[in-house]
Amino acid sequence: MRKDFARLFCWGLLLLGMIAVWQPSAEAAEWFWLNSDAKYTKYFEPDTVKVVHKAVTKHGDVPTEIEGWTKTTYSYGGAADTIKSYGLQSLLPNPNMLSYSLALLRINPQNRTIQYAREDFYDSSGKIIWSKTDGRVKEINSQSFDEEFYTAIVDEVFRHGETKRRLAEDRWITLWEHTAANGITTTATADTTTMRMKGANLIVWEWEESKNSSGGVTEIKFMKKSVNLAQGTERIIMADRWVAKVGWTDFVDEYSGKYRMIEEKAPDYKGLERLRAFAKGYSTWVNRYSIES
Repeated sequence: MRKDFARLFCWGLLLLGMIAVWQPSAEAAEWFWLNSDAKYTKYFEPDTVKVVHKAVTKHGDVPTEIEGWTKTTYSYGGAADTIKSYGLQSLLPNPNMLSYSLALLRINPQNRTIQYAREDFYDSSGKIIWSKTDGRVKEINSQSFDEEFYTAIVDEVFRHGETKRRLAEDRWITLWEHTAANGITTTATADTTTMRMKGANLIVWEWEESKNSSGGVTEIKFMKKSVNLAQGTERIIMADRWVAKVGWTDFVDEYSGKYRMIEEKAPDYKGLERLRAFAKGYSTWVNRYSIES
C-alpha cells in the first residue's frame, strides 16, 4: 500500500511539474515585447524556448523542432477580428470580453513553419474563456501575423539574425523589371528572409507587381517558388493573385506547379542571375538551418 501511495504521489508531482512547464503564468512570466499596432501587442517568453527535436548531421546536431510561449493582447478591433477569425461570435458576442491570449508555438526552422500546439484565450480577470490545441501548420512569410514570434523564437536558438533580417532595409531585393508594349511595367522582388536551400533548389517568396502607365497597380502576384539555380528552372509551389475589383484569389500558373525553363532572353532571367549571385554571396544565410549533407 505504501509503495502504491508513493508511486501515485510521485506521478502527481510529475504531472504538476508538466502542467507548470506547459503553461506559464501571464503575470509571473517575463514577457519580452516584440511589436505593437492599433490592434495587437505581441510578446514572447525567452525562458520558455526549448529545442524539442534535433537532426544528427556530419556538422553536428541541428534543431528541427523548437517550442516557445507567446502572448498577444488585443484592442477592441483586434479582439473583434480574432473572434471572427475563430468563429467565436456566439461565445464572445462582445469583443471587450477578450483581453489576451497565450500560445505555445511549435516551430520547424527548416521549413519556416509554425503550429499552434495550444492557445488559451483570457478575459480581463485572467480567466480562460476558450482554448484550442493542435492548430494547423502554416508557413511564415512577410504577410504572416506570426512573423515576429517566429523570428524571435528561432533567434533564441540559432542566433543567426532572423529578426535583424526581417527588419533590414534591404530585406527585399529587386530581381527584374520590364515594361511591355502596352505600357504595363512589372517589377519582381524577392524576400531574402525566406530564402533557403533545399538541395539544388532555392526556396523563396516573390512579390510581382504590375502598374499601368499612370502608376496604378493592375495586378499583384505573391508566390512561393522553388528555383533550381544550376539548371535555370523554376516552379511555383503556391501563389495568390490580386486584381482590381476582384481582390485576392488563389493563383495557379499555366505550368500547374511543374518546373519550367527560364529563357535567357526573358525578363525574369535577370532574376535568376540575381538569385544565383545572392545564394553564392550569402551561402551561410541560405544554408543556415540545413540538415542535408
